[in-house]
Amino acid sequence: MAVTLAMKLLIAICIILCTCAFPATSRSLNAAAVVRTHEQWMAEHGRTYADDAEKEKRFKIFMENLQYIENFNNAGNNSYKLGLNKFSDLTTEEFIASHTGLRIPNSQKSSRVASFGPLNSDDVPKRMDWRDKQAVTPVKYQGSCGSCWAFSTVAAVEGIIKIKTGNLFSLSEQQLVDCARNGGNQGCRGGWMDNGFQYIIDNQGIARESEYPYRGNEGYCKRVSSLAAQISGYADVLANSEEQLLQAVMQQPVSVTISVCSGFNHYQGGVFARHCDVPLNHAVTLIGYGTTEDGIRYWLIKNSWGKTWGENGYMKLRRDSGIPGGLIGIAKKASYPIA
Repeated sequence: MAVTLAMKLLIAICIILCTCAFPATSRSLNAAAVVRTHEQWMAEHGRTYADDAEKEKRFKIFMENLQYIENFNNAGNNSYKLGLNKFSDLTTEEFIASHTGLRIPNSQKSSRVASFGPLNSDDVPKRMDWRDKQAVTPVKYQGSCGSCWAFSTVAAVEGIIKIKTGNLFSLSEQQLVDCARNGGNQGCRGGWMDNGFQYIIDNQGIARESEYPYRGNEGYCKRVSSLAAQISGYADVLANSEEQLLQAVMQQPVSVTISVCSGFNHYQGGVFARHCDVPLNHAVTLIGYGTTEDGIRYWLIKNSWGKTWGENGYMKLRRDSGIPGGLIGIAKKASYPIA
């Protein structure tokens, strides 16, 4: 197949960048191979660009991300791997701006702060995975809408409803995006899980996803014919205690906040162990914990970035890291619904 002018230009850019932009120890990418990889990646993820200028820009970012991934994986001695995914032509800043969305209000009100008693190690299972108990719906994708808070809220409610009633069904994140404007929530511009729980309480329930499907953008709050699930309250886990967080997730899936920074968006598998010392900016759902064969303790989280990210949409995150608040702040602000 003939090489287009745009492709020739991309190869030239790649050659220049590979020979000049990186130190000698990083000159491992072959220009033509990267172009082929990019084209294959575009086909796999259905990625198109408006014009050649946009394609050149995205190709450069793609190549820089690929170089970062290759350098990290080749370094060895890491408990996790990085890889390409649908976000690989975005900078870290672009990705965080479009795919997170945590907005913590200045003043926070909770039904109560949960405080569990001393932990008896004999009562702690070696592993917990709420998927094994069919209390977790399939991984969803928030798109380029800052609605992570809604997905975290809904996943926690889906879990407790399954535990209490025996029925698992997908609930509506879009209803929260459109309707839960209490306490400073701003739909796709960010929100807070406790406010999501409070909306469900005030509204006397939340609809199924099939009744109010996700669109990935803000709209008018719609009336629904029926509400599928109700909660009576919510509680915050005692801040900065991984032991308290462990006890919380032993009883149900928990909404948690984390800090996302560079490298996180490329996670492919293993136990993520890099601490991001940046403000909390993303919400996920804690659905369990465990220990690897070589003794690394981890948290198991469900994300809202689709199944092509991480381990089919899930992540193992280093547990008991010794860092105040837990690795990437997972124990700083956690909460769960009460049904």
